[in-house]
Amino acid sequence: MKHGGSRRRRVSILTILVGCAVFGALGLLILSVREVDPQANPDSPLKQIHYQESDANSGGDDDGYGIEETTEAESESGDEKTKKGSNSCATVEQMGEDFETTFWNESLRVREIIRQHFALNGASRVRDLPPEQFCLHGFVLGKASEAGLGNEMYKILSAAALSVMLNRSLIIGQTRGKFPFGDYISYSNQAFTMKEIKHLWRHNKCEKKYGRNLIIRTDDFEKPMKTNVLCSNWRAWKQPIIWFQGTTDAVAVQFFLKNVHPEMRSAAFDLFGQPELLGSRPNVFGELMRVLISPSKDVEEAVNWVLGGGADPDITLHMRMLMNRSVRAVQAALSCIKKAMQNSNDVSKPRVVIVSDTPSLVKSITPNISKLAEVLRFDYGLFQGNISTAMKELKSQDFRVKDWGPAPRWVAFVDFFLASRAKHAVVSGAHRRVGTTYAQLIAALAAARSLGDNSSGSSFSFLSSFQSNLLRGGLRFQVGWGHVWNRFAGPLSCHNQHNQCAFTPLLPPAWWDGLWQSPLPRDVNRLELYGVQLSGFGTIDKIQLQSYCTSKKNAVKTIPIPL
Repeated sequence: MKHGGSRRRRVSILTILVGCAVFGALGLLILSVREVDPQANPDSPLKQIHYQESDANSGGDDDGYGIEETTEAESESGDEKTKKGSNSCATVEQMGEDFETTFWNESLRVREIIRQHFALNGASRVRDLPPEQFCLHGFVLGKASEAGLGNEMYKILSAAALSVMLNRSLIIGQTRGKFPFGDYISYSNQAFTMKEIKHLWRHNKCEKKYGRNLIIRTDDFEKPMKTNVLCSNWRAWKQPIIWFQGTTDAVAVQFFLKNVHPEMRSAAFDLFGQPELLGSRPNVFGELMRVLISPSKDVEEAVNWVLGGGADPDITLHMRMLMNRSVRAVQAALSCIKKAMQNSNDVSKPRVVIVSDTPSLVKSITPNISKLAEVLRFDYGLFQGNISTAMKELKSQDFRVKDWGPAPRWVAFVDFFLASRAKHAVVSGAHRRVGTTYAQLIAALAAARSLGDNSSGSSFSFLSSFQSNLLRGGLRFQVGWGHVWNRFAGPLSCHNQHNQCAFTPLLPPAWWDGLWQSPLPRDVNRLELYGVQLSGFGTIDKIQLQSYCTSKKNAVKTIPIPL
């Protein structure tokens, strides 16, 4: 028994040793053939983890993290896969982070460009040119009606911007001898009138002696299949006058940023900056207004009456309410005012101007703001200056009351120049669409006024106030091209956001090159009419655009001007 038990123990030990040897050999074999660490192998698939903000409408029960298998080749295949980075959407405040940084250095650069332009192409110099030089000189016409101030002013400013890009002089069109809004706005003497151009054309014998007929070449941005904004080199146009029509917002003249001709793109970049660098784009329209317009004497009188001999306001609140009284809009605006006050913390009790198309809202919000600041507003019923007596017969048109409010038309101009006196911030709120063209231009002019020629910085802010119900579907209700947040209204805008107080671009973007910009489907369809294939994330197919322009018939539409 002892002998048999000893043999079984020897067999057991031998079995264990053999098993260890076999498993050890297999382990070495596995190690020798194991694939190298994927992170060290450039040809292996990468596993990327993307954070996703949960959408209240999604109904999902995950923890907000999704794992997405992506090869390195795929990750470099297009801007759509890299543009949004790690987040799947952004709030308005996150989108506005680009605009918190100071704009002053780029704006001062553009200010100098504008100064040099009018020194060379201003009326005071050009009208005295020798006949041969004058007759070869070029002009850009800006012509507006007297509809909405924001849209019509953009027509003048777009023409001024185009004159800078094309190195031509500016003409501001008149109707029956009057400038647009001429009772309320004074225009710079650096611009020509058509009447003076016709006189100088005859005086210098441009047609008889130099064979140069006075002709206007027109192009209409609102006719996308006919416009040459993307396909033609406007700097090579020979007609004496160019009239770019349909430029009712900041978008039209910025289309030259994607023009297929390098010379036109370069001229647009010099003025507007690179479209993808949202945080460092200049305040172009504010700088142009600073040079070109000022309040008329009567409007200035009304502005000074409101200020009462005191300092300019620190903050402006503009509320476009369309005759609605929204408690949520008021609450959001109050929070935004507080944020603006924090940004200008050197003022103990700031002066706040309130401007709105809805008088009842002004009365309801004033007590709340009065707890924090001194409130200013233009009560036109109490004003007895020249403009109030001269314009008594000009009542607001009934069909415009919901759009513009019940106040007489001239009040909007007093409000505009009063609001643009703000030294530190402009806050824009609304019942539906925030940052209308009117609010944009108030902020742009205020920012330009607050920036001194020798400034080494600026603390000025343009803020947008959104109540939560405006953001149920993200920014997709900011549909109009003229609204400042339209280029952020696509799928990268988070749904169901809380109240937002966001830093806002002084130069509204016309394209979708920024990180969080994405188009709405209606914008994709609209761009197709211009020959642009726009992706869901806002990138354009440059090769396709070049092909479209090559095949496009270059129609030239001109208007002869009788002398």
